[in-house]
Amino acid sequence: MTEPGAGRAIGPSAALPPIRIAAAVINKANGLTLLVRKRGSRFFIQPGGKIEPNESAIEALARELREEAGLVVTKAEPLGDFSDRAVNEPTRRVEANVFDVIVEGHLRLGAEIEEAVWVDPAAPGDLQLAPLTQDQILPLIARRPKSAEEF
Repeated sequence: MTEPGAGRAIGPSAALPPIRIAAAVINKANGLTLLVRKRGSRFFIQPGGKIEPNESAIEALARELREEAGLVVTKAEPLGDFSDRAVNEPTRRVEANVFDVIVEGHLRLGAEIEEAVWVDPAAPGDLQLAPLTQDQILPLIARRPKSAEEF
Protein backbone atom coordinates (compact mmCIF):
# COMPACT_ATOMS: atom_id res chain seq x y z
CA MET A 1 0.00 0.00 0.00
CA THR A 2 1.36 3.42 -0.95
CA GLU A 3 0.95 6.54 1.13
CA PRO A 4 -1.01 9.42 -0.40
CA GLY A 5 1.35 11.68 -2.32
CA ALA A 6 4.10 9.04 -2.51
CA GLY A 7 6.10 9.28 -5.71
CA ARG A 8 5.30 12.95 -6.27
CA ALA A 9 8.00 15.52 -5.88
CA ILE A 10 7.03 18.10 -3.33
CA GLY A 11 8.78 21.40 -3.93
CA PRO A 12 8.94 24.48 -1.75
CA SER A 13 5.62 25.80 -3.08
CA ALA A 14 3.79 22.73 -1.76
CA ALA A 15 4.68 23.67 1.81
CA LEU A 16 3.84 27.37 1.52
CA PRO A 17 0.27 28.68 1.41
CA PRO A 18 -0.71 30.75 -1.62
CA ILE A 19 -0.52 34.53 -1.46
CA ARG A 20 -4.07 35.89 -1.38
CA ILE A 21 -4.50 39.18 -3.21
CA ALA A 22 -7.21 41.49 -4.49
CA ALA A 23 -6.56 43.12 -7.85
CA ALA A 24 -8.29 45.83 -9.88
CA VAL A 25 -9.06 46.17 -13.56
CA ILE A 26 -9.26 49.93 -14.07
CA ASN A 27 -10.05 51.10 -17.60
CA LYS A 28 -10.10 54.47 -19.30
CA ALA A 29 -12.91 55.33 -21.72
CA ASN A 30 -10.47 54.76 -24.61
CA GLY A 31 -10.10 51.09 -23.59
CA LEU A 32 -6.66 51.35 -21.97
CA THR A 33 -6.15 49.52 -18.68
CA LEU A 34 -3.91 50.46 -15.75
CA LEU A 35 -0.88 48.35 -14.83
CA VAL A 36 1.67 49.08 -12.12
CA ARG A 37 5.21 47.98 -11.28
CA LYS A 38 6.39 47.65 -7.70
CA ARG A 39 9.76 49.03 -6.63
CA GLY A 40 12.42 46.34 -7.04
CA SER A 41 10.36 44.31 -9.55
CA ARG A 42 10.51 44.28 -13.33
CA PHE A 43 6.98 42.88 -13.76
CA PHE A 44 3.82 44.89 -14.42
CA ILE A 45 0.64 43.77 -12.67
CA GLN A 46 -2.88 44.97 -11.92
CA PRO A 47 -3.02 47.42 -9.02
CA GLY A 48 -4.00 45.85 -5.72
CA GLY A 49 -2.30 43.85 -3.03
CA LYS A 50 -2.34 41.28 -0.28
CA ILE A 51 -5.50 40.60 1.68
CA GLU A 52 -4.82 41.00 5.40
CA PRO A 53 -6.31 38.65 8.03
CA ASN A 54 -9.90 39.59 8.89
CA GLU A 55 -10.17 41.74 5.74
CA SER A 56 -12.44 41.04 2.77
CA ALA A 57 -11.05 41.15 -0.74
CA ILE A 58 -12.92 44.37 -1.54
CA GLU A 59 -11.71 46.00 1.70
CA ALA A 60 -8.13 45.05 0.81
CA LEU A 61 -8.55 46.39 -2.70
CA ALA A 62 -9.95 49.72 -1.51
CA ARG A 63 -7.10 50.07 1.02
CA GLU A 64 -4.39 49.18 -1.50
CA LEU A 65 -5.72 51.51 -4.22
CA ARG A 66 -5.88 54.36 -1.72
CA GLU A 67 -2.34 53.71 -0.38
CA GLU A 68 -0.63 52.86 -3.66
CA ALA A 69 -2.43 55.02 -6.21
CA GLY A 70 -4.38 57.70 -4.34
CA LEU A 71 -7.63 56.36 -5.81
CA VAL A 72 -11.00 55.82 -4.11
CA VAL A 73 -13.17 52.88 -5.20
CA THR A 74 -16.69 54.01 -6.10
CA LYS A 75 -17.86 50.77 -7.71
CA ALA A 76 -16.46 47.24 -7.82
CA GLU A 77 -17.87 44.19 -9.58
CA PRO A 78 -16.24 40.75 -9.25
CA LEU A 79 -14.49 39.70 -12.47
CA GLY A 80 -13.34 36.31 -11.20
CA ASP A 81 -10.86 34.34 -9.14
CA PHE A 82 -7.52 33.48 -10.73
CA SER A 83 -4.37 31.60 -9.73
CA ASP A 84 -0.83 31.55 -11.12
CA ARG A 85 2.77 31.62 -9.97
CA ALA A 86 3.83 34.65 -7.97
CA VAL A 87 6.52 36.61 -9.81
CA ASN A 88 7.99 38.39 -6.82
CA GLU A 89 8.06 35.23 -4.68
CA PRO A 90 8.92 32.48 -7.21
CA THR A 91 8.32 29.53 -4.87
CA ARG A 92 4.74 30.66 -4.20
CA ARG A 93 1.43 30.85 -6.02
CA VAL A 94 -0.85 33.83 -6.05
CA GLU A 95 -4.63 33.52 -5.71
CA ALA A 96 -6.32 36.68 -6.93
CA ASN A 97 -9.83 37.99 -6.44
CA VAL A 98 -10.08 40.34 -9.41
CA PHE A 99 -12.62 43.17 -9.68
CA ASP A 100 -13.74 45.57 -12.39
CA VAL A 101 -13.36 48.88 -10.59
CA ILE A 102 -14.55 52.44 -11.07
CA VAL A 103 -12.46 54.95 -9.13
CA GLU A 104 -12.35 58.63 -8.25
CA GLY A 105 -9.29 60.78 -7.72
CA HIS A 106 -6.07 61.53 -9.50
CA LEU A 107 -3.55 58.75 -9.99
CA ARG A 108 -0.74 59.42 -7.50
CA LEU A 109 1.89 56.74 -6.97
CA GLY A 110 2.59 55.88 -3.36
CA ALA A 111 3.72 53.03 -1.10
CA GLU A 112 5.89 50.61 -3.08
CA ILE A 113 4.60 51.47 -6.58
CA GLU A 114 7.38 52.82 -8.78
CA GLU A 115 5.68 53.05 -12.17
CA ALA A 116 2.20 53.05 -13.68
CA VAL A 117 1.27 52.66 -17.34
CA TRP A 118 -1.95 52.60 -19.36
CA VAL A 119 -1.89 49.77 -21.93
CA ASP A 120 -4.10 48.30 -24.60
CA PRO A 121 -5.07 44.91 -23.10
CA ALA A 122 -4.96 43.34 -26.58
CA ALA A 123 -1.48 44.75 -27.34
CA PRO A 124 0.41 45.72 -24.17
CA GLY A 125 3.69 46.22 -25.99
CA ASP A 126 7.04 44.94 -24.80
CA LEU A 127 6.39 45.33 -21.07
CA GLN A 128 7.42 42.45 -18.86
CA LEU A 129 4.11 41.19 -17.47
CA ALA A 130 3.35 38.87 -14.58
CA PRO A 131 1.95 35.53 -15.81
CA LEU A 132 -1.43 36.18 -14.18
CA THR A 133 -1.68 39.51 -16.01
CA GLN A 134 -0.31 38.28 -19.35
CA ASP A 135 -1.97 34.89 -19.62
CA GLN A 136 -5.30 35.38 -17.88
CA ILE A 137 -6.45 38.90 -17.05
CA LEU A 138 -5.42 40.93 -20.12
CA PRO A 139 -6.74 38.33 -22.60
CA LEU A 140 -10.05 38.23 -20.73
CA ILE A 141 -10.57 41.99 -20.73
CA ALA A 142 -9.33 42.35 -24.32
CA ARG A 143 -12.18 40.10 -25.53
CA ARG A 144 -15.05 41.88 -23.87
CA PRO A 145 -16.99 44.95 -24.94
CA LYS A 146 -16.03 48.27 -23.40
CA SER A 147 -18.03 49.42 -20.38
CA ALA A 148 -19.86 52.74 -20.29
CA GLU A 149 -18.46 53.54 -16.84
CA GLU A 150 -14.70 53.92 -16.86
CA PHE A 151 -11.92 55.96 -15.28
